[in-house]
Amino acid sequence: MRITKRALKFIVLLLLPVPAVFFSLFLGTYPIPPDAIFGILWSKLTSSATAFPTVYEKVIFEIRMPRIILGLLGGIALSISGASLQGLFRNPLVDSYILGVAAGAGLGAALGIAYLPDIVGMTQVLAFLFGFGAFLLTFYAARTRGETPVVSLVLGGIIVTALLSAGQTLVKFLTSPEQLAGIVYWLMGSLAGAKWSDVLIILPFTLTSFAIILLMRWRLNVLSMGDEEAKSLGVNIGRDRGIVLVATTLMVSAFVSVAGIIGWIGLIIPPIVRMFMGTSDNRVVIPVSATLGALTLIVADDIARSLLSFELPVGILTTLIGAPFFLYLLKRRGA
Repeated sequence: MRITKRALKFIVLLLLPVPAVFFSLFLGTYPIPPDAIFGILWSKLTSSATAFPTVYEKVIFEIRMPRIILGLLGGIALSISGASLQGLFRNPLVDSYILGVAAGAGLGAALGIAYLPDIVGMTQVLAFLFGFGAFLLTFYAARTRGETPVVSLVLGGIIVTALLSAGQTLVKFLTSPEQLAGIVYWLMGSLAGAKWSDVLIILPFTLTSFAIILLMRWRLNVLSMGDEEAKSLGVNIGRDRGIVLVATTLMVSAFVSVAGIIGWIGLIIPPIVRMFMGTSDNRVVIPVSATLGALTLIVADDIARSLLSFELPVGILTTLIGAPFFLYLLKRRGA
């Protein structure tokens, strides 16, 4: 059976995150020999005893592994949401943050850090609730006469983002310098300090939403043709659009609640996939965007924690890399 060039690209991109995960286990300020990492992983798989120090296991399974898996899930959530919404809005310049999710999560986190710092997990809970609530507010503002036009959604998202960003600024102005530093650091976005509890928070949202969007990826192709064409093919536009919007918002809100605001992944990955694969078919773009997004965030986090003697918030790095690259894509598109 002959494998086409596109199919070969598809297979390679789907498998790329696997070596990236293993490579990331070697990176960190605490040096662990490669043979120790492979030996410990093998002992866990075979349930056999290991001769390596216990501290190695703690570093691998309590510090590095949850961070890598959180980056894996976060990259999937951000890139899938970007690919889905770009197809839904028929516009490569949108991602989930345009619906107000980032601004809402930022306000919720700011309130938690400033006023409820002693309640464990309250920052994450408020960030998630405010992020999803911001989307609901955007959706409500855009809905008119039983319909939700795409242009109204974008404009509603801009308005809600402006209001909630003003709320963030007000909280930062009224809080103490110590709490202000915590808010600013959270807004930068980072995978540092990731715990298994963080992974468990976003795992069900990400997997469920990913499965829903995978099942609906052919409907996204129809929706991207325009409302009139979709209606003529018997697609329930309001229902399908609502499902995609809720699914993308849930997984992005969950990730942002534990990692802060990490931008540009959802904007740059889908256009790269469309350009590299030579197609806008969401049956290809959705799964490949998931794997490439996961790979990108894992590698960006590896660079953020190994580039300098101190650790950079990965949100800064994705912006420094993503913004110029997105400008290049725009210029290339217009060329």
